[in-house]
Amino acid sequence: MKLSNLLIKLSWMVWFFYCFMLSSDVHRLVVFVDASHEIYQEFQSLEANTIQYLYRTGYHFQPPKNWINDPNGPMLYKGVYHLFYQYNPKGAVWGNIIWAHSVSKDLINWYAVEPALYPSKPFDINGCWSGSATVLPGDKPIILYTGIDPQKRQVQNIALPANLSDPYLLKWIKPDYNPLIVPSPDIEVNFFRDPTTAWWTNGHWKILVGGRRVHGHNHRGMAHLYRSRDFRRWVKAKHPLHSAPHTGMWECPDFYPVLVEGKNGLDTSVASGNIKHVLKVSLDETRYEYYTIGTYDLEHDKYIPDNTSVDGWSGLRYDYGNFYASKSFYDNKLARRILWGWSNESSAQADDVKKGWAGIQAIPRTVWLDSNGRQLLQWPVEEVETLRGSQVQLSKLELDVGDHAEIKGITAAQADVEVTFSFPSLENAEAFDPSWTNAQDLCGQMGSTVVGGLGPFGLLTLASDELDEFTAVFFRVFKAQNNKHVVLMCSDDSRSSLNESPYKPSFAGYVDVDLTERKLSLRSLIDNSAVESFGAGGKTVITSRVYPTKAIFQNAHLYAFNNGIETVTIENLNAWSMASPKLMNNNN
Repeated sequence: MKLSNLLIKLSWMVWFFYCFMLSSDVHRLVVFVDASHEIYQEFQSLEANTIQYLYRTGYHFQPPKNWINDPNGPMLYKGVYHLFYQYNPKGAVWGNIIWAHSVSKDLINWYAVEPALYPSKPFDINGCWSGSATVLPGDKPIILYTGIDPQKRQVQNIALPANLSDPYLLKWIKPDYNPLIVPSPDIEVNFFRDPTTAWWTNGHWKILVGGRRVHGHNHRGMAHLYRSRDFRRWVKAKHPLHSAPHTGMWECPDFYPVLVEGKNGLDTSVASGNIKHVLKVSLDETRYEYYTIGTYDLEHDKYIPDNTSVDGWSGLRYDYGNFYASKSFYDNKLARRILWGWSNESSAQADDVKKGWAGIQAIPRTVWLDSNGRQLLQWPVEEVETLRGSQVQLSKLELDVGDHAEIKGITAAQADVEVTFSFPSLENAEAFDPSWTNAQDLCGQMGSTVVGGLGPFGLLTLASDELDEFTAVFFRVFKAQNNKHVVLMCSDDSRSSLNESPYKPSFAGYVDVDLTERKLSLRSLIDNSAVESFGAGGKTVITSRVYPTKAIFQNAHLYAFNNGIETVTIENLNAWSMASPKLMNNNN
């Protein structure tokens, strides 16, 4: 190596080390991807000359410019967190996809290193699509990913780190013995992708690959199961691990164990003890995800969902809003399972091109099984709290019908808010119609301005002075049969912007919560164009992407409100201004 090149390399390494030392101090306009890509050839290689910062987030993960989508292969290796992600290096719409790669010591400050994977071999010459990471025994990480070969088939490939002693895993090698898995005759070659993290049971490594099977009008989604003894030769199981009728193509499957009791996470290979398993799939046809809780039958390599939720389109979701292609990993340093998910723009492609970027990753979340055993709970990773700055507190503030109490003293456009509401009685709850199975439709009909009995009450985020723009995050309580109650949670984007071009849905989900204490809690992470909200301690989560024209930067306001005839009390409210990380993919 020439001395000049060596000096350049050493200088870069010193800067890289300095950035990590610095970071360690820090306390539906739907774009279809994968098989149903919307191709905008005039845009996909249109380089951004200028970057518009109006709607860029302050503390969410995003690169300085261009398009991103699925999070890929998150892992912890030698004390360094890794996030790979689908990225277009040439434009702000989907296309030219590679695996970009960023590293962090704290999940908050991120340093972008060189891309890990890009099309270069026959087995991925037409694309390096999504996949996962597995850390094999001996602390040996590998990547499994979907490549698009010259025949446009989706094939499954492996990539290996060039230097296992490098905690940043800067170089990856794609062996020439790829592809490891090609679609068998019974598999549609365009519907076979996104291999999971591998797990080890009964003397074999096992992975899932998403797919579908078509019989007439029944597009059955399925998780194809493959086994290997050496991680090189893979054999397809006779039956999928699981499938479900009328669900369409399953993308980005994720399969992992959870403890029946406690918040700790588990390594993906744990298959015995007092545990349940989670199977999550992303639905290509609806652009939502759903998951089930169930049992993994080791003897027959089958997953059997519990009968506590729907195994289909109307099943449980991680997030009832703008959140897709999620991927989890086990953090063995803090014994937790962490979930990443992509939040796409809700703006038009032409607007994305104009601003020079599109897509963020939602704040990483810790996930664990609810004590009721019927669903997962989610909560932002604790590290995000290191960004909290100035704080305001409220308590015992009553809100009558029509009241709006402004939360002053923080940066309302970039904030973290936790609030607990209480109510003296459930008597004024409106009657619930059993036909209201679609929470989003119900929220669209009974939004934050529609006066109710018990609710709507909650927060008006990213609100303008005149309240002609706001994103309302709120609860509404109904009385069902047998003296039971139904809680609706909404993140209503319909009034989020005076601009008519963005997609402005009324996202919503029902909350499985006990109202014996007559309290409901809400946490919202507000970040310029992103609002992530966690209801009832993370039982129901909704992410919105919004583009206000007035409620921006210092002109944004935050209110607590009540539009129900039942008085609601803010038992306690804590709100913080949120700082930006010192390092976000070299854009600081």
